Amino acid sequence: MPIPRPSPALPSAARIGRAVPHAMPVVAMLLVVVLLGAFLWLLQRNERDEEALALIKDALWIEQNLHFQLASDEDKLERLAETLGRTDTDMRQFAAMARLVVNTNPAIERVVWLDAGGRPLLAEPPLPASGAPDENKPGVPSRDDAMRMARISGLRAYGAPYRIDATDRGFDAAFPLFRDGAFAGTLVGVFSFEAMLTHHVPWWFAQRYQLEVVDATGMVLGSKSRMAVPVAASGSGSGPEAGPGTGPGTGPAPDPARSHVIPFDPPGHGLALVVTAYPSESNVTRTVLVAAIFALTGSALWSLWSLRRHIAGRLRAEEALREEHAFRKAMEDSLTVGMRARDLEGRITYVNPAFCRMVGLEADDLVGRGPPMPYWLPEEIDQAEAAFQDVLAGRAPESGLEMRFQRTNGERFDALIYEAPLIDANGRQTGWMGSVLDITERKRAEDLARQQRERLQQTSRLITMGEMASTLAHELNQPLSAIASYCTGCLNRLRSDRRDTQEVVTEVAAALEKLAAQARRAGLVVRRIHDFVRKRDPKVAPCSLAEVLEDCVGLAGSDAARLGVRVELDAPADLPPVTGDRILLQQVVLNLMRNGIEAMARTPRADRRLTVTVRRCAGTAAGGGPGECDGLLLTEIRDHGCGILPEVADRLFSPFFTTKREGMGMGLNICRSIVEHHRGRLWFEAAMDGDGAEAVPGGTRFLFTLPVHAPDHSAEAAE
Repeated sequence: MPIPRPSPALPSAARIGRAVPHAMPVVAMLLVVVLLGAFLWLLQRNERDEEALALIKDALWIEQNLHFQLASDEDKLERLAETLGRTDTDMRQFAAMARLVVNTNPAIERVVWLDAGGRPLLAEPPLPASGAPDENKPGVPSRDDAMRMARISGLRAYGAPYRIDATDRGFDAAFPLFRDGAFAGTLVGVFSFEAMLTHHVPWWFAQRYQLEVVDATGMVLGSKSRMAVPVAASGSGSGPEAGPGTGPGTGPAPDPARSHVIPFDPPGHGLALVVTAYPSESNVTRTVLVAAIFALTGSALWSLWSLRRHIAGRLRAEEALREEHAFRKAMEDSLTVGMRARDLEGRITYVNPAFCRMVGLEADDLVGRGPPMPYWLPEEIDQAEAAFQDVLAGRAPESGLEMRFQRTNGERFDALIYEAPLIDANGRQTGWMGSVLDITERKRAEDLARQQRERLQQTSRLITMGEMASTLAHELNQPLSAIASYCTGCLNRLRSDRRDTQEVVTEVAAALEKLAAQARRAGLVVRRIHDFVRKRDPKVAPCSLAEVLEDCVGLAGSDAARLGVRVELDAPADLPPVTGDRILLQQVVLNLMRNGIEAMARTPRADRRLTVTVRRCAGTAAGGGPGECDGLLLTEIRDHGCGILPEVADRLFSPFFTTKREGMGMGLNICRSIVEHHRGRLWFEAAMDGDGAEAVPGGTRFLFTLPVHAPDHSAEAAE
């Protein structure tokens, strides 16, 4: 779990200083967008101004062109009228001339010769059978006004526009005819708006503009629109150069906002030319380019924003990485464990300061080094090389590898090395990472502990020997004293005057037998004490505690007699046997009896009485609960001595504690150990003389319990 570390707060000036460079590209891009929009707006406005100027120029040009064509046609009609003004006019020749004029001037729909009364004399092409079909129709103005104005003025006059047929409208141009100064008729030229626009408006103008001829009411009398480009022509690449008249107009509708109106006079009568521009293809291209520019700008802004986020994230990651690196560097510098990284070929790639301090070399002296390492012991090069090869082969022990290294000053130290594979971010092993522990102090501590254990064992053995010696000295005193007494008695008998009598021989032989018995007993005591002190299991067997007590009474009889102590034994013969070592139990009873006898040294001789009893344990033992005496034999050695003082009672069973001048302080301690080895308990109590309220302290009672022999105990003893 990573340890959270507070990040230092940056000052406001520093934050501003770091934010300004990040904001500059965004501000620059926004300024570019604004300037680009302003530039495009100005460019569009200039284009609109140029288009409006071009529209006016083109409208004026087309108006002049139409006037030029109309004037040309009128000149031809006027020359034809002059021909009619001659008196010798040939009708057929005039008809041919009129036909030629109509055929060669598409704008002239018809030529009509009217007499002074307005009656048609000749028309080319001929009029319909009904005469003047265009006249006398609802909404069709009469030619009389134009004829009258021409007659009065003597100049050409124009009539109001009217419908020529179902799809075309036109107007009349009237030319007065005078013969010999008298009005002789009128020559009328019928002009068609559609024909005029079709033949006199160039195709390129129609591709750019829609040209309409409207009257004062706004009604369209004739128009020319954009021509469709035939597929064949478009596929061949001829384009608009295919010429006019190739089909109806297609494409976007003209823009009403880009329109220019010019009066169409002549023919007058409120007619006007309306020139309306089509949306230029360049506008669509420009729109696409503008959209592309703004899209690219948006994409650049988005890229800039993404790049900024990426840079900000990278800066945060670098900052976190620097903090983490500083944190880990501090941890590495504080480590007392040496860290060493090696590549797959065994060359050192990294060491921490602790390892440098261990070997006394700088990191620059170690990084890149391969075996043999400068810190290997010269006499252990082969072992170090073998361990090195084991590590490279992946056989490094998991419990660590102990080696000895030396520092540059020659000092040597013990090292415990743990090797682990070094895995990179892609999961590939790139080498080995080893942690090196300086275990010199630990090794010294282990050696010191081993030496202390050895010393402790030696001390324990010495203590055992001392304990055995003191115990033997304590326990062998009685049989050796008996042996000495028997020897003295034998010598006394042999030195007496009756040395040759059979009675003496018999007494000496009996004494020698007892001497031999005491010697065997001394040997058994030595062996048992040796086994006991060496903590070996006692050689237990069923034995009669009554017999043990009887033997002890016999053995202590001489001491008791010497001190005037009367020994009383109360040991029923029908008591069950106990499981124990007979010799050791004898030593316990003898010690307790000897202590009791010696305790009555100041007791009046008449009261020197030592009572030894054994019985089945009933009730509770001292300090025990009810039923704890079941299956036990309770032995009591009761004296009538001075008793045990309270300050002595707590230390009575302590080793080497004694109240005797020549005592060793081991007797009671050994007795309690023997009893406890036999799964019994030894304690003492103050004895009371008398009954009830008249009872007074009168000696000490030493008691011990032993378990009654059980069949399973026999099996255990057999084993």
